Amino acid sequence: MTRHRRPEATSEPGAGQPPAQPRPGLGTVVREWGRIGCIGFGGPPAHIRLLRGLCVERERWLDPAEFEDAIAACNLLPGPASTQLAIYCAWRVRGRAGALAGGAAFIIPGLIVILALAALFLAGSPPGWVKGAGAGAGAAVAAVAVQAGASLLPASWRRAQGPGRTRWAAYLAAGAAAAATFGPWLVLVVLGCGIIELAIQPARRDGTNAAGIAPVPLPLLAAGAIGGGAALSLAWVAFKVGALSYGGGFVIIPLMQADAVSHYHWMTGGQFLNAVALGQITPGPVVQTVAVVGYAAAGVAGGLLAAGVAFAPSFAFILLGARHFDRLRGNKLAQAFLGGAGPAAIGAIFGSAIPLARALTQPWQYAVLAAAAVLLLVLRRGVVQTLLTAAAAGLLIALAGGPLPN
Repeated sequence: MTRHRRPEATSEPGAGQPPAQPRPGLGTVVREWGRIGCIGFGGPPAHIRLLRGLCVERERWLDPAEFEDAIAACNLLPGPASTQLAIYCAWRVRGRAGALAGGAAFIIPGLIVILALAALFLAGSPPGWVKGAGAGAGAAVAAVAVQAGASLLPASWRRAQGPGRTRWAAYLAAGAAAAATFGPWLVLVVLGCGIIELAIQPARRDGTNAAGIAPVPLPLLAAGAIGGGAALSLAWVAFKVGALSYGGGFVIIPLMQADAVSHYHWMTGGQFLNAVALGQITPGPVVQTVAVVGYAAAGVAGGLLAAGVAFAPSFAFILLGARHFDRLRGNKLAQAFLGGAGPAAIGAIFGSAIPLARALTQPWQYAVLAAAAVLLLVLRRGVVQTLLTAAAAGLLIALAGGPLPN
């Protein structure tokens, strides 16, 4: 497909091709991106639809080809792609100040909501109806993980060609096995699959060094292993979420579960299920689940620290690299790395369903999980609707005096 080419910007987006409409003020950016942050239920598909409607169709600040290029480039980056797209669009229409203001406006509404809900669901002795609703919604989370992985499979399979499909299946299996068995090392497996694919595919001489794409985070893994202290440990967990995860929000679930539940004991398995459910039903990026983990570790300050660290890499990627998005999308080395890391990340999403299901403790929760799987995979209901239905089932069981997780 022939892509529309535009002049490359120099330092600010207005230096290249001017937008079709005058640049908005910062107040407009804060208002419009904040509105999307408030109504953006449904994860990345909803965010992309709202951003396209605002920036391309209604205001014409970006042309359609540029918007599609931005989506493709953000999907090549680690971290929450829809958040990076929101920051990029704000950068494109109002420069660096717009990126900071628009990105913050997109993130903060959901962050406020999820921290308020964390205070309710993670209270020392929450009311029985709260525990029931959380147990019901948490029971459905494993089905949501399977649905998320299934939605990514077709496009990833189409990108694999010929013998590459055998490797694709191997990467998928490796990611699933890593997520199901040794979650803390999932990042190494995903990065390793990307590096293997880089080594297998013939290098194209386009002036880019492969070392600039994947191996850079590897020294950071060693640095994180020697850190100490609660704040540093929480920051390291959040950094892995924001900077070392490929493939979307559910890739981070095994990482956070292993750290928050098994390693640092900040929360129980049931509370972690509640955290994942809250990340799904609140507006804004799913990655804000890490704020609930932060709250469990160190209260409101911990939630804010975790969110800040997790989203900082997304701002850095856009502020430092948005001018090069044209080249990133066509970069053969980046494409090769994603050819290995992408299917491994999808496998990790599927694999995450296993520890999430193992965290269930009551027989009725498995019935809720089965019903959620039918709603999502057979009846094609939405994630938010399914989780709210599961929460309602848990609430009814609690009101009827049924057993609840400890």
